[in-house]
Amino acid sequence: MQTASRVAVIGAGAFGRNHLRVYSGIASAELVAVVDQDPATAAAAAEKYGIAGFTSVEALLDANLSLDAASICVPTIHHLQAAKPLLAAGLDLLIEKPLAATLAHADELITLASTHNCLIQAGHLERFNPAVTAVRPLLHRPMFFEAHRMSVFTPRSLDVDVVLDLMIHDLDIVLSLVASPVREVRAVGLPVLSRTTDIANVRVEFDNGCVANFTASRVSTERIRKLRFFQPHQYLSLDFARQDLLLIDVTAAAGLSDRELAALIEHHSKPEAAGEPQHPTAGLNLSKVPVEPGEPLRLELQSFLNAVRTRTTPVVDAQAGRRALALALEINAAIAAHTQRAGLTT
Repeated sequence: MQTASRVAVIGAGAFGRNHLRVYSGIASAELVAVVDQDPATAAAAAEKYGIAGFTSVEALLDANLSLDAASICVPTIHHLQAAKPLLAAGLDLLIEKPLAATLAHADELITLASTHNCLIQAGHLERFNPAVTAVRPLLHRPMFFEAHRMSVFTPRSLDVDVVLDLMIHDLDIVLSLVASPVREVRAVGLPVLSRTTDIANVRVEFDNGCVANFTASRVSTERIRKLRFFQPHQYLSLDFARQDLLLIDVTAAAGLSDRELAALIEHHSKPEAAGEPQHPTAGLNLSKVPVEPGEPLRLELQSFLNAVRTRTTPVVDAQAGRRALALALEINAAIAAHTQRAGLTT
């Protein structure tokens, strides 16, 4: 029988509370402790899960709890500070996205992990969305992506802009699907209800010719999580929230006009078309790809614990987290340049 990994959660805010909840229900994890700088928050979480509570990482390590791993769920700017002593103590880490506040911080994390022979997994949980898992075997040459990630406004995560808060999920996924260096980035974004960018539209071109358009907003009136992409003879539409994947073989629709094909795709992208797909056009091969439902965070933490136990490279390792961060920061630089050109600075 395999021994469960002894884990702690650093930060008991919105993200940390979910990590605590999920770890407490995973057989391969033994939830041991929680850390939060607010004594009341740490005490409440400790009491709820029957674990030890601390107000600092140093106090946690001084308690000698024989930990194997930890989740870091503090604000991004504090990721490196929280991770340093944990890595020095030999703990494997899952660090919530974005991996770090700067590329220099990300590089230091990678160096420290190598020095202390520790694993780092970046917390890009949408990589573990069952619809994303289902789409990977269908890839053959994706050439155009369109991603939309929209949320209603909430004061959560205002320490980062919408690119680092929401869009980075889609950046990470597309980077992993395209597997080609970025050639060009064009971006526009605006602050609406906060002091940082709240809505952004981005066009990324890759060296292999693939193009991806990303839109992210945290000032929307609705919640949307969708990724659509085209590859030779196929169109795929992925809904993260519903964990649905629609596949259209457009070879069979060669006789359709652009307007007819667009109308057909739009019809099957609507919520009311979430059941078994219809076939209103003769010869069109349209199908719902089977997707085994599951909670992405649970799947992510189980994958992390498996990497800890087997000493294998995490599915989303620190280098992948760095690549997503690098692209996000390049996008933010492009937004800043566009804002200055447009005379929108205040």
